[in-house]
Amino acid sequence: MVLVGLNLRPALSSLAPLLPRIEREGELSVLMLSSLTTLPVVCLGLFAPLALWLAKRLGMERSIALGLTILSVGLILRGVATAPALFAGTLLAGAAIAIVGTLLPALVMRELAGSADLVTGVYTMALCLGGALGAGLSIPLADLMESWPASLMSWAGLSLAALLAWWLAMPQSAPDRKLRVAKGNTLSMLRQPLAWQVMVMMGSQSSLAYIVFGWLPTLLVARGYSEGEAGWLMSVSILTQLVSAIGAPWLARMHRDQRPMLMLVVGLVAAGLWVLLIGPSALRWPGSLLLGLGQGGLFSLALTLIVLRSGSPAIAGELSVLAQGGGYLMAALGPLLVGLLLHADASIARITYALFAILSVTATMALLAGRKLRLELDGDEGLVTVNQRF
Repeated sequence: MVLVGLNLRPALSSLAPLLPRIEREGELSVLMLSSLTTLPVVCLGLFAPLALWLAKRLGMERSIALGLTILSVGLILRGVATAPALFAGTLLAGAAIAIVGTLLPALVMRELAGSADLVTGVYTMALCLGGALGAGLSIPLADLMESWPASLMSWAGLSLAALLAWWLAMPQSAPDRKLRVAKGNTLSMLRQPLAWQVMVMMGSQSSLAYIVFGWLPTLLVARGYSEGEAGWLMSVSILTQLVSAIGAPWLARMHRDQRPMLMLVVGLVAAGLWVLLIGPSALRWPGSLLLGLGQGGLFSLALTLIVLRSGSPAIAGELSVLAQGGGYLMAALGPLLVGLLLHADASIARITYALFAILSVTATMALLAGRKLRLELDGDEGLVTVNQRF
């Protein structure tokens, strides 16, 4: 599971440091680059519901193996130095990440429900590490191979290694191991305010995450930093997420209420964004650390809430589809918004204020979703929201 998680972010973070170089070489316009940064996030939303359909027919283990196969094909396609191949590869990579990422919370709930918060933190830490590697190594790989397409394609090696390891080690899924979803849960889920609160929180914090993945190096270059330093600032930020990704859920679970920890990590994100984008440049490295601590904890807690607010693996699967499917469709608007603001020559300060507006939505939803509530099945196989007992 950790090795699989390691592959769910390089496809996203490895492209961002290369965007200024791709633009200079005339491969894509700014608007096309905006679409390219938005496309994988849209795919995460559109293809998340496919995960449960596949899991019911193939089992979760084989569905994850299929997702890793699609991811490898998409990464190889991105190494073909044409705009159609770059878009096609990005689409496949986004679809694959949607399938695998949606199934992981349900798999945790099924296999390790008693330590779901810790396990979620561990594989979220792997996600962050993969994102840090993608951001930090993209420019060095492109320089070493003297080709940005080769740099993008090289990440297929990591996904193929994960596919081989997963296929050799995974249990052979029997019919009773397949994910079973109670009839009518999807419509019942849509009638639960708690489910919407988890979804909007996931969507708004993911929007900020994909803005960082897609545009932070470009914004830092516009502020006057070099491409290499911008890439490493982003990489350090993502690498720092390892600490809070595993620590925040564990600390939050020690208390009866997750809201204080959620507010703490939201504050760290706000401080990091301010320092990096409009604060003193001398504090850029501490700002990178603050942003990483905040975003790592916020993402890990958002995933943990999917498990903590679910009374069964089936509910966790449905809530994961809603939170990640609907949430990522919302999140896709963030990178697009920043791309449009850049195209309109908006100042860095104006873009920063837009990011703070998104973060305020995250804070509001975190206060609601962090309450001691849980979704359970009633006697008629419908969903109800109940007070959670600790």
